[in-house]
Amino acid sequence: MHPAPAFLDTDRDRLLRRIEAWPFALIVGVMDARAHVAHTPVIRGEGGTLLFHLARANPACRAISETGRALIVFSGPHDYISPDWYGQADQVPTWNYLSVEAEGAVTALDNTGAADVLDRLSARFEEELLPKPEWTRAKMSPGKFETMLNGITAFSLLPERLEGTTKIGQNKPAEVRKRAGAALKARGGDPTISAMMERDT
Repeated sequence: MHPAPAFLDTDRDRLLRRIEAWPFALIVGVMDARAHVAHTPVIRGEGGTLLFHLARANPACRAISETGRALIVFSGPHDYISPDWYGQADQVPTWNYLSVEAEGAVTALDNTGAADVLDRLSARFEEELLPKPEWTRAKMSPGKFETMLNGITAFSLLPERLEGTTKIGQNKPAEVRKRAGAALKARGGDPTISAMMERDT
């Protein structure tokens, strides 16, 4: 998490929307004083939970299973900001970005729960491919899905800490931030970051 208070974001609804918009995350488990990491998509479950799965052979899966805790880091849109774009002297390069950190206890799900997580995941992302006919596990050979299911562990995490970084130059004067945002937009930079920088607030 960025240490500057100006960039701290604790608006739960905004952070959850950010997770839905950019669901591919870094999962971190710590065991024997070593961090173990994996990448996986994460979706929202009931009661504010976050759902994900990992290959059982992944060391991060073992670390999370044994300690019962995990940190999930979501990296949203981001882009390089040139100091020349500010129109002010004595500026330095920086990187503007949006992120979310969710930390808390995890619960390993049984095979029924894991199958539900996988069904939700495929439904969530298949919807974006319409009008392509939706893929479901019903298209698989009988028994194949159940066999593959034994190779993963699905988890539910209820965040004890949900915080984000919203770093869009809000520590700069408004006209300076907007100028840099317009320059980022003109060069074809990330549209979310440039639009946020160009806003009045």
